[in-house]
Amino acid sequence: MPQILPWPFAPANDTVATPYFDYAATTPVDERVIARMVECLGKSGTFGNPASSSHSFGQRAREQVEQARRQVAGLVGAEPQQLVWTSGATESNNLALKGVAQARGAAKGHIISSQIEHKAVLDTLAQLQGQGFAVTYLAPDKDGAITTDAVRQALRDDTFLVSLMLVNNELGSVTDVAAIGDLVREHGALLHVDAAQASGKVVIDLGTLAVDLMSFSAHKTYGPKGIGALYVGPCANGRLQAQIHGGGHEQGLRSGTLATHQIVGMGEAFALAHELFAEEQARIASLRERLLKGLQGLPLAFNAARTRQIPHTLSITAYSDFALGNALAVSSTSACNSASNAPSHVLLALGLNLAEATRTLRLSLGRFTTEQEVDQAARAIRDALLVPVP
Repeated sequence: MPQILPWPFAPANDTVATPYFDYAATTPVDERVIARMVECLGKSGTFGNPASSSHSFGQRAREQVEQARRQVAGLVGAEPQQLVWTSGATESNNLALKGVAQARGAAKGHIISSQIEHKAVLDTLAQLQGQGFAVTYLAPDKDGAITTDAVRQALRDDTFLVSLMLVNNELGSVTDVAAIGDLVREHGALLHVDAAQASGKVVIDLGTLAVDLMSFSAHKTYGPKGIGALYVGPCANGRLQAQIHGGGHEQGLRSGTLATHQIVGMGEAFALAHELFAEEQARIASLRERLLKGLQGLPLAFNAARTRQIPHTLSITAYSDFALGNALAVSSTSACNSASNAPSHVLLALGLNLAEATRTLRLSLGRFTTEQEVDQAARAIRDALLVPVP
């Protein structure tokens, strides 16, 4: 066993309330975002229906919606008109995958994805398989990456769609969608990217990436739950069938009265992410290094450690059983898997067995994580791993 180093950072009695290390599940809404949202509520606010173009109440609401669209586009390098509002990344994924598949009519065909995608993609693809579409699920390599070569080998003459996440929600690993996008574009298929975990954490420039569809969620980026967007690039225009009908909103791709306050919240959240990007990257990278130093020498392994990772997410597996109790707000898997008490399909695809998957923690850092909380987290994990479970 490696040498256990002394804890150098904080005295044992220097504690705070239960630290939150589950930012990958959801983020608290930034107070600045809340303030903008409140302006769209109540009689004195911008409460009008954005579709009501015949009076000033609706016109002001529409202006706010379009401003938010520009703010979201600004973070990801898209044109505002290329963004379709949805209720979140789950709906965006459904619209992208089902929309492209069903727009083919009687023609079926082949889709490529991976074993480590979010359930919003995997469950949607399972439904398409039931409708006659063929799906190949790529396995990650030993480092947890979905490689360009794996995509190349899986391509078939009838492959019309590839769907891969940009940042894995459990491992924090980053997929090379730039190289994969060029390959898929050359093949003549469309590339959909689930970027729910990526916005504000990695640079996204849809003006240069060969990506045709990209899903976003506000609540992973300090915005409200219940709002998201789907980027629809030029190659996907006319190749997407709406999934929700009734009014023809959002260029006919997503009907329903626009929730002005939610949309404004997402816009403000993405604008803040754009403004704070460099500062947050540096601060969270520093916190990660502090956490790693605090965990140095403990009997554990770091999952997907040799891949490119965002600094925000860390997956660790202990060599033996441990009891962390309620010392930290962490998870062992995604919120969707946790809710069903299912083992992580991501960890199993990575090669971990069931016992190892149950001994895994996902720690995710965010905007409001402090050095004191990092110290407390490392201390709690050290204490848990060095005390035998009865």
